[in-house]
Amino acid sequence: MADISASSKSGDTVWTEEVPLIDRIPRSVQIIFVAVVFIGFWDLLTRTGMVSPIILPTPLETLKDMGFVGRNIFTGGYMALALWTTIKTVLYGFALAIAIGFSLGILVGETAFGERAIMPYLVAIDAMPKVAFAPLFVAWLGFDIDSKVALAAFIATFPIIVGTAAGLHAADDNARMLFKTMGASRWQTLFKMKLPTGLPQIFTGLKIASVGVMAGAITGEFLGGGKGFGELIRVAASQLNTPRVFSLIIYLSVVGLALFLATVWLQRKLVFWHRDRVSTGEA
Repeated sequence: MADISASSKSGDTVWTEEVPLIDRIPRSVQIIFVAVVFIGFWDLLTRTGMVSPIILPTPLETLKDMGFVGRNIFTGGYMALALWTTIKTVLYGFALAIAIGFSLGILVGETAFGERAIMPYLVAIDAMPKVAFAPLFVAWLGFDIDSKVALAAFIATFPIIVGTAAGLHAADDNARMLFKTMGASRWQTLFKMKLPTGLPQIFTGLKIASVGVMAGAITGEFLGGGKGFGELIRVAASQLNTPRVFSLIIYLSVVGLALFLATVWLQRKLVFWHRDRVSTGEA
């Protein structure tokens, strides 16, 4: 627990919270330190033979394969097409999840019918093992990109619903009463007061969804075929080419991180008055 100290000046008492030593270290140094420790432990596992290289490649092998994948992507090889296919799946799935999640979130957060009758079914659907739906989406929509987009949106929709509904309930009772006293309609109250007030919670759902949509897209490609990175991972895994699997996963992580950071950037622009320490990494 952080120490709290008090100082007196001109009869006033000012309380200041002492920042722990570890939090005084620059963020870039912290990130590099964690990466060095992780890679060092990874290298130790492979060098000592604690883990078979067939199961876990060395960091150097993974780095070499990342170079091969990167050259293939930037020279317009078949991996560039596969990566673009996956990126399209992720973006389409995220857009579809936003449209569905935002609409259902307003229904749940704005009406008693949605909260009492619709929300229990949404929770029950979200509790289901979503991976099991991949073959169904393939059977319904085929082996093309549509089935992967559907699965990606299916996984990413629920956090947006919850975030939107929670945001609509975040409005202050006094503000609600003020809008009602001024004769504002229900739609005016929704768009001019409830939605702006609930943007922090809405963006929390969007950030969770931006991570989950990548998992949905890759799962759909892994189980339902296609031409994306998920199919390349499946082929590499079947050939026990673990360096290739790791390098592909790392590149996908970069794409997922880019989508998450884009969502955080949009949040900073639209919700500049709200400070989100977790997403921004600020102390």
